[in-house]
Amino acid sequence: MKIAHWKLLVVLTLIIGLCGSAMAYAQSEIKIGVLAKRGTEKAYQQWNPTAAILSEKLSEKFIIVPLKFVDIEPALKNNQIHFLIANSGFFSSMEEKYNLKALTTMVNRRQDVALQEFGGVLFVRRDSRINSIKDIRGKRLMCVKYSSFGGGQMAWRLLLDRGINPKTDCSAFLEGGTHDNVVMAVKKGDADVGTVRSDTLERMQAEGKIQMDDFKIINKIEDSFAFVHSTRLYPEWPFVACQPADRDLRRKVTKVLMLLPNKHEALDAAKVYKWTYPGNYAAVTECLRIIENAK
Repeated sequence: MKIAHWKLLVVLTLIIGLCGSAMAYAQSEIKIGVLAKRGTEKAYQQWNPTAAILSEKLSEKFIIVPLKFVDIEPALKNNQIHFLIANSGFFSSMEEKYNLKALTTMVNRRQDVALQEFGGVLFVRRDSRINSIKDIRGKRLMCVKYSSFGGGQMAWRLLLDRGINPKTDCSAFLEGGTHDNVVMAVKKGDADVGTVRSDTLERMQAEGKIQMDDFKIINKIEDSFAFVHSTRLYPEWPFVACQPADRDLRRKVTKVLMLLPNKHEALDAAKVYKWTYPGNYAAVTECLRIIENAK
């Protein structure tokens, strides 16, 4: 009888332990790190509905964690986030180092046009004497961050292709911190030239912060793309699985995102047309390599 009681106690202990582990997992927060390119408040406004629909569909608590540019690598290194929504450059530069996997790629939306790529914009004040890329030499150039792909690295690569190294050939190569800061710095005259990702100027105009006519676009590319841009186009942001997200969770999240119907409130808030299969980020890797070799 004592042996039977002992076996029963062991079984009960195991059951309680398993239940406790399951409850702990269920109650834990699944963190989606988001590059807060326009600040923390806008990151929450844009992505909280996505966390909400994932929470609803998967019966887990998903939360948004806004991250500054400098916060992304520490968050990955310390396994602080399960998923990441950030620019293509972060994914390409850290994919192997932190065992990242792109689950889906964002399809951007502008006037109901689906866009799977984005570019960078070089712009100056309307009254500026700068009219071409060659005129940028010796001027104050402001990017969002040196690690901002659409708001820095795309234009950086373009300038290198045209024989101008922003680090050595501009009188200053500045960081604005957010896309909005860069635009306002150029408008106020605190920088001669700015670069942000395509769609920033249009969105700020829609918000009543600027008028597109306040600026001139340098090296404006005339094509069918819906946003003004100065650089070639690259694949849009991926939704990335990080190391703490197991295979089953990755599969479930991917399914929810890709099955969201157009015009869903989560997509509307994110300004996303839909999530689709992961893009080819080889061109992003090439861009980063060219910049690195020029440093």
